[in-house]
Amino acid sequence: MSKDNKNNTGEDNTGYWNSGNWNSGYWNSGYWNSGYGNSGNRNSGNWNSGNRNSGYGNSTNRSSGVFCTTEPTIRCFNKDTDLKWDDIDHPSFDEFYLNKWIDEADMTDAEKKADPKFFVRGGYLKTYTNEEAWANYWRDSDEKEKQKVLNLPNFDAAVFKEATGIDVGQKDDTIEIEGKSYSIREIKAKLGR
Repeated sequence: MSKDNKNNTGEDNTGYWNSGNWNSGYWNSGYWNSGYGNSGNRNSGNWNSGNRNSGYGNSTNRSSGVFCTTEPTIRCFNKDTDLKWDDIDHPSFDEFYLNKWIDEADMTDAEKKADPKFFVRGGYLKTYTNEEAWANYWRDSDEKEKQKVLNLPNFDAAVFKEATGIDVGQKDDTIEIEGKSYSIREIKAKLGR
C-alpha cells in the first residue's frame, strides 16, 4: 500500500478509504473501480454496486444509466437486442491489444534506432493505433474466434468495418514470411503506401 494514500487496504489503490485492489477514487470496495463509493468490480462512475457499471447509483451489472436495478439488454452493431451480455457467445478478444511488449530480440533495426535505450529495458512497449490493434486481432485470432464475431446479434459488415477498419466482405491476399501470414494491406500500411 502506498504511504501517501490514506486509509486504503489492499494493493495498488489511489485515493482514500479504498478496500480491495487497483481502485482509484474514494470509498471504493472491490477491484478495479474508479470513481467514488463503488462496490463490486470494474465500476466507473459513482455509487454503483454490482459489476462493470458506468453511470451513477446502479445496483445491477453492466448498466450505464442512473439508479438502475435491472441488467440492461445489449446493443450490437447500433441496434437493440433482447439479450443480456451472458446470453450471447461473445468473442474473448484476447488478441486485441493497444500496447504490447516487444522483446529486444524481436525489435527491428528501425525500432532500435528510434529507441536507443531499449537495451536498458530489454525491449520496449509498442503502441498501436486502434485500426492497427484491430488488424492485429483479426490476423492473430483463430477461425473459431472470428466466427464468434461474425455470429454476434445484428452483425453488420459495414458497421464492423467502420468500427475496426476490417472489411470481412473482402478477402485480403496474404504473403507468408518465415511461417507467418501477413496481409498485403498490412504490409502496404507498414511501408506507408
